[in-house]
Amino acid sequence: MLERSEWIKGCEKNLRGGTVYLKNFRCAAKAEKAILKITALGVYEVKLNGERVGDFILAPGWTSYLNRLQVQSYDVTNLLKTENSLEVTVGQGWRAIANKRDGSDFLGYRDTALIAELTIVYADGTAESIVTDSSWTARESKLRYTNIYDGDIYDATFKAGSARHCICVDLEKDMLIPQEGEKIVEQERMPALQVIKTPAGETVIDFGQNMTGYVEFKIKGVPGAQATISHGETLDRDGNFYNANYRSARAQIKFVCDGEEHTYKSALTFFGFRYIRLENWPDEVKKENFTAVVVHSDIRRTGYFECSDETVNKLFKNIIWGQKSNFLDVPTDCPQRNERMGWAGDTHIFCHTALNNSSLKKFYERNLQAMRDLQTPEGQYPEIAPVGGGFGGITYECASIFMAWELYEQYGDIRTLEKFYPGMQKYMDYMKDKGLPGTKVNPAIGPLGDWLAPEETDLLLLWNAFYYKEADLMSRIAGALGRTEEQHQYEALAAKVKKFWNETFVLPDSGKTCNADGTLCDTQCSYAIALSYGVAEDRKRIGEHLIRKTRAIGHTVGTGFFGTGILNQMLTEQGAVEDAWKMMLQTAFPSWLYPVTQGATTIWEHWDSYTKEKGFGGQNAMNSFNHYSFGSVLSWLYHTGLGIQRDETKPGYQHILLKPQPGPLEFMKGSVDSPYGVISAGWERKGDKIEYQVTIPVNTTATLFKNTEDPADTVELGSGAYTFML
Repeated sequence: MLERSEWIKGCEKNLRGGTVYLKNFRCAAKAEKAILKITALGVYEVKLNGERVGDFILAPGWTSYLNRLQVQSYDVTNLLKTENSLEVTVGQGWRAIANKRDGSDFLGYRDTALIAELTIVYADGTAESIVTDSSWTARESKLRYTNIYDGDIYDATFKAGSARHCICVDLEKDMLIPQEGEKIVEQERMPALQVIKTPAGETVIDFGQNMTGYVEFKIKGVPGAQATISHGETLDRDGNFYNANYRSARAQIKFVCDGEEHTYKSALTFFGFRYIRLENWPDEVKKENFTAVVVHSDIRRTGYFECSDETVNKLFKNIIWGQKSNFLDVPTDCPQRNERMGWAGDTHIFCHTALNNSSLKKFYERNLQAMRDLQTPEGQYPEIAPVGGGFGGITYECASIFMAWELYEQYGDIRTLEKFYPGMQKYMDYMKDKGLPGTKVNPAIGPLGDWLAPEETDLLLLWNAFYYKEADLMSRIAGALGRTEEQHQYEALAAKVKKFWNETFVLPDSGKTCNADGTLCDTQCSYAIALSYGVAEDRKRIGEHLIRKTRAIGHTVGTGFFGTGILNQMLTEQGAVEDAWKMMLQTAFPSWLYPVTQGATTIWEHWDSYTKEKGFGGQNAMNSFNHYSFGSVLSWLYHTGLGIQRDETKPGYQHILLKPQPGPLEFMKGSVDSPYGVISAGWERKGDKIEYQVTIPVNTTATLFKNTEDPADTVELGSGAYTFML
């Protein structure tokens, strides 16, 4: 791509600010069509004749730049005049934080670079191209500093010197690809809710919702006045501004006034926040002068849910907000602190839930490709993508296998498995000498288990269970691809791991799970993982212990990242749906609804990110208030509350299973999407009966289980709308 264009960079000394690339040109006649193809090492904003081109925020997005760099195409026909000025401001963006090792003799990791081509077609059929080359000029901008973590310093008084000709740099173009993922766009505008004067005397503005984006504000001030905006997710127990949990991320906007009124918003960075603190504000603080702009990938919402319990409804909204906040080009762990990384463990545990919420085939396949790009020659997958590296071991590196199968079951597209199967095979070969199944494993398998669980589960128990699921899914994937010999090989491996797991991690007398040394490991996670991953041989006894353990801890949640999303589903499958509903509706700590009672507007990283008794609990070093992982329980509300489930034997919703098990609520309604259309369902209590309504899209069928205690009490349905009394 862009064969005739050259990579260019500026000569400026301020490598941490925005570099403005400039090209003036003349159109000989009225253009019939004009297409601008452009990308950058860094993030850019492009204007033609003073008008912003396109609505892509933080273009070209975040990729493993050595492997692939997306090129955007914009139709700029209507922006052209006779005399034209093309202006591109480029900042470091994700490049500086992710690719220090990608520097070269021609481009340091803090440098930005630009490549573009504007093709203009005239009415007579002739065409001309404006390409990046040494005829372009560049200068420093009023954006003196911009950084993904630290924010902006904008100096309205700064006057740049004359633009100087750019330098052409010898960079490869083979990593250039057309735009693959969804663009990042401004989604919502949220007015300031209130201006707060804190007990500490701070001026704080509350937007009422934790989110990802930036603030658009008006400011004037006298020349030289310097104002600062700091971002935070929550107030402390005393009602003062708090963002110690951002760690080293300054997350600030510093604005130097020139005496003129400005309307400013960040163009080359973003923040995670609900509150902002104003320092040295030069004007009267009016809340109408501040608007939060919500930014995330342009993904179509497909899942909806509502019930008679407003606390549960709020939980649903919090989960959706957590997903939106962390689906900014890649699925990240958090949007605020000095991290904001695509951790594979967080990604795969929320994948099933997210697929019910939104249309994500392209989004997740791009994430799988990032993992494949960063796979080592030996076959190890990264724990973080698209940066690479990280730590976590098997519980994170399994993501490609787990997610590829999820996407296949959701959309029924065999091409997903075909595309990523070679990498998954390579990973399984890499795993052969790592000591699994076993209790003396290679350190590469760890170190993480059921992350942030109130009760720790034995790591070796988990790692062996994960290895079983990897082998089991690989046998299914090979079978779906018609690779029979490999299917049998993976089946044999799964059987070997299963035998070892049950002999090693289940006490023969009691049927309880145990640690590798034979001591008791009696946790919700140990039982839920055993059931969900299919590694338990005596499912009845394991299920009984899951129910017992859940009741013993008062229907609170004792699991971490990996045990939480599957917990209620496993209770339900074991016939303990009442226990699952009790846990779902629990408001005591730790539970899903406890943060809601504390005013949460997103999902927290810890069950106790904040408690009345301990405040932040000394967890400033790692305490995100916008972390979607524990929201993975939402899939259970879709599957059990609404009753909508995939038939795993017929991928892509070719057939639908309807298994509603209403809880102690008055009504529930909602919908999810399928390749065939929307599946909607809901129920309402009518006296001592429950009226269940469902709509099945065309070209698919469904089986309704009217009484889950009697598997024979079913009704076969074609497309259409139905009402049943349960």
